[in-house]
Amino acid sequence: MSLVKPQFLIGAAASGSGKTTFTMGLLRALKRKGMHVQPFKCGPDYIDGKFHAIAAGRESVNLDTWMASEAHVRDVYARYAQDASACVVEGVMGLFDGYDRMKGSSAEIASLLNLPVVVVLNARSSAYTVAAILYGLKHFSPKVEVAGVIFNQVGSPSHYSYLKDACADVGVADLGYLPKMPDIEVPSRHLGLTIGKESEIDALSDRVADGIEQYVNVERLLEIATRPLEIHNAHLVSPVITSDGLHRPRIAVAQDAAFNFLYKENLDVLSRKADVVTFSPLSGDELPQADYVYLPGGYPEFFTEVLNRNERLGAQLRDFAEHGGRLFAECGGMMYLCRKLISREGDSYPMAGVLPLECTLEKMRLHLGYRTAQYRGMQLKGHEFHYSSVIQPDLLPSEVSQYNVKGALVDTPLYRYKNVIAGYTHWYWGENDFFKLWD
Repeated sequence: MSLVKPQFLIGAAASGSGKTTFTMGLLRALKRKGMHVQPFKCGPDYIDGKFHAIAAGRESVNLDTWMASEAHVRDVYARYAQDASACVVEGVMGLFDGYDRMKGSSAEIASLLNLPVVVVLNARSSAYTVAAILYGLKHFSPKVEVAGVIFNQVGSPSHYSYLKDACADVGVADLGYLPKMPDIEVPSRHLGLTIGKESEIDALSDRVADGIEQYVNVERLLEIATRPLEIHNAHLVSPVITSDGLHRPRIAVAQDAAFNFLYKENLDVLSRKADVVTFSPLSGDELPQADYVYLPGGYPEFFTEVLNRNERLGAQLRDFAEHGGRLFAECGGMMYLCRKLISREGDSYPMAGVLPLECTLEKMRLHLGYRTAQYRGMQLKGHEFHYSSVIQPDLLPSEVSQYNVKGALVDTPLYRYKNVIAGYTHWYWGENDFFKLWD
């Protein structure tokens, strides 16, 4: 097992520069080389990570310095990086954009993990002026190493010649470019990964990889990014917690196209303390025998008719809840537990009916941001991202007060009905004990 390997962060000057598209193509290009590439994503985003998994054939892992401590982020990175032949971290927003100046930014992750940054720079409608942008990115923080650049949206070889001059004068390695390419737009955030979209993402990864193989110096990129994996006294292989003859709990986790927003580290943490069994509400599965049930977020609004037809599962969830079963649901999972879900067009679909609430997508509006709350002696940290809303949110009292990164109170509830705990926030369990929610 070599601990010296290519590892780098893909950053940009701004959102919309092509980070995700380039990352998908590069992951696929490296996979074609026979490399076992471990993808990572800065921040709390689920959807880009799903794209990574399709392109690389390996699940992506989130790295977030707001939801987790620096020591935990280092440990997570080392654990998932150890058996990879290369590590590719996709940044978030602009390189230095965080929730509070640089805090939570791609630059902070690059500095924390000692990763060189490869910048994807949109060169559309600009030429030598990119020298000033590169100079600023390179010299803004001495803790961040900007090692190279790939230019995106390049109009011609002549256009590229100006960009190469800029690299030479600034002292940043020119790693090539991608020309203006048709049909490489990543799907919208809300429609990004519903059923049937996987083949489109797979084909998109191939198209971008073709362009990268033609116009980008991949070998040079890997060369300048090769360095030792920093361990920081982390446990490279997390121990599996055994039962020592005691009862080992069993947790049933919904996993299909309607319910798939689940941090990989969350699932791995659960599997260390419990036996995890998955089931698919969309496939008509019944509720497995389990001590706990976890309904993660996803896209139930795109599968209302199918979910509505699985009446047996709805009845089993109601029975589980009424008899004190420990059930946790977040975002899309909570929507499924409501009495009904109303579509954007105003059509009403009965759901599982565990909670006395109704959700609607009428007049849909994006609710977005980091959240924190205190519950049962734990400081919970997570992220809220949804378009629906609860019609009468006060029908159940909230168990906690939630706050944003500035410490301002937000109106996002966390509901509890018997042993059912549900809300819109996607919580991170890497440093909290999920099972203590019911203590």
